[in-house]
Amino acid sequence: MTKKSSRAYLDRAREVFDIEIEALERVRDRLGEEFSRAVNLMLEALSRGGKIIITGIGKNLPVGQKIAATLTSTGAPAVFLHPLEAMHGDLGIVADGDVVLALSYTGETEELATLLPILKRSGAHIIAVTGNPGSTLASHSDLVLNVRVDREACPFNMAPTASTTATLALCDALAMVLLEARGFRKEDYALLHPGGAIGRTLLLRAADIMRTGDRLACVKVGTTVKEAILAMTSARAGSVAVTDKEGKLLGIFTDGDLRRHLTDNSNLTERRIEEVMTPDPVAVSRDALAVEVLSVYETHDIDDLIVVDGDNRVVGMIDIQDLPKFKIL
Repeated sequence: MTKKSSRAYLDRAREVFDIEIEALERVRDRLGEEFSRAVNLMLEALSRGGKIIITGIGKNLPVGQKIAATLTSTGAPAVFLHPLEAMHGDLGIVADGDVVLALSYTGETEELATLLPILKRSGAHIIAVTGNPGSTLASHSDLVLNVRVDREACPFNMAPTASTTATLALCDALAMVLLEARGFRKEDYALLHPGGAIGRTLLLRAADIMRTGDRLACVKVGTTVKEAILAMTSARAGSVAVTDKEGKLLGIFTDGDLRRHLTDNSNLTERRIEEVMTPDPVAVSRDALAVEVLSVYETHDIDDLIVVDGDNRVVGMIDIQDLPKFKIL
C-alpha cells in the first residue's frame, strides 16, 4: 500500500465528483416524453388507490429502499419488493394496476428477469430504470427511463458509482414531480412526520409555544421604566411589550435597551417607557406556524418575539430560549 499526498487524495476526490456530475447532466439532458408518461402512469395508479413498488438487487437494493421511503414520506404509498423474497410469498403485495419501478443498470439481472413475467401477469405496469434500453428488462416494460452513463467513477469502470447516483437522482426527480402534480403541501408533509422536528414546525403554531399570563411581561404607555423592569423580573423575561390603553402593540423594551440607556440617562428608571422603547417591533400572528416563527428569528437579530391577535393586541411572547423545549430548534 502506497500512501499519497493529501493533495493527491483531494484531486482524486474532486475527479469522482466531476465524473458523477457529468453523468447527472447527461441523464438530465436526456429526459423526454417517457419521463412525463411515467409520472402520469404513477398518478393514475395512485388515483385508483394503487401503490408504487420499487424492486432491484445489488447496489440498486438500497437505492430502491431509499426511493420507496421518499415516495411514502411524501404521500405516495410505496413499498420495496426484494426480487428473491418476491418468489417466496412477497408477491402478495402486488395488485392489479400497481406501478413497478424496476432498477437494473444492465437490464439483464437474472433475479429481475425471472420476476418480470410474473409481475406482468399480476396486472402491474412496469417502468424500467436502466442504462440499457435494449435489455431484457426494457423489453418487458411499459416504459423505459434511460440512466446510461459514459463511465463509472471507479478506476476500473466496474463498481457502480456514477450509475447508481444517476438512478437515485432520476427517481428523486420522479418523486418530486409526482409530489407537485398531486398538490402535496407542507401541511400534508407535517401530518406524515409528526414526531420529527420538521413536522413540529409545520404543526405547532405561535399560540402553542408563546408565553402568556404571569410569564408574559407587558405594560401600558405611561408606565415608568422602573415598573417595566419589575414586570420583566416578575415574568423572568428578557423584554417587555408596550401597548396602548386598549392593549394594542406599540413597542418593546429589552434588557439590551436597558443597558444601552443606563449610560446616558441618570434618571432612567423614572422616565416613561414610551420614551425609551423600540417602536413598531417585529411581531407575528398567534396563528403563525412555528416554521414562520423560526424564519423571523433567522431574519432578525432578536431574542423575543411578540405575538398579537387579529386586532394587533398583545397576546403572548416567544422567547428564543423556549424553542429547544418544543424540539423545533
